[in-house]
Amino acid sequence: MRLPRLQGDRVAVRPLEASDLQACHDLYDEIGWSDPDLAAAESLALRRDWLDWTLRSYDQLAALHQPPYGERAIIDHDQVFVGLVGVVPRLEPFERLPGLGGRSEARRTPEIGLFWAVRPVCQGRGYATAAAGLVSAWLFETLGLARILAGTEADNAASIGVMRRLGMRIEPNPGAPSPGFDVTGILEAPGEG
Repeated sequence: MRLPRLQGDRVAVRPLEASDLQACHDLYDEIGWSDPDLAAAESLALRRDWLDWTLRSYDQLAALHQPPYGERAIIDHDQVFVGLVGVVPRLEPFERLPGLGGRSEARRTPEIGLFWAVRPVCQGRGYATAAAGLVSAWLFETLGLARILAGTEADNAASIGVMRRLGMRIEPNPGAPSPGFDVTGILEAPGEG
């Protein structure tokens, strides 16, 4: 169940390393996912804690025979860190979506999701699509998943574009109960949908 290094034509996806701390920290600052109320040292300490936890989780999840949740580095052909891609647990009332039942009273169910974030200076080059494509192909082949989901806000055109290029069916959810559930991309296993 351990997600190995994946090599594609445009990018590689590899497990994070302790030496990726500054690159991850910079990425989160650049995309506005850092707490602006924290001092720089505090913010870096929080990112270090997250990275330490992420690195430990690779072994712990594998030992428990769980999906390989967590982020991985996206590396370009020059071996430069350009972003993150990850396997994330998603817990939402997915059966409210029209393509998954359209039941307004549906309760939350767990699904395996994809996450991606690319440095702004590297966006628009297909890195997120290539990396998410490598990870999703591995997940379908290795774990035998029926589907993979991704979520975002309705105004995140770049992320919705990645979903479309991956071949995801896009489902808006105007009654979204939580952030990141405004729009869901659903990618069915090859030969399934």
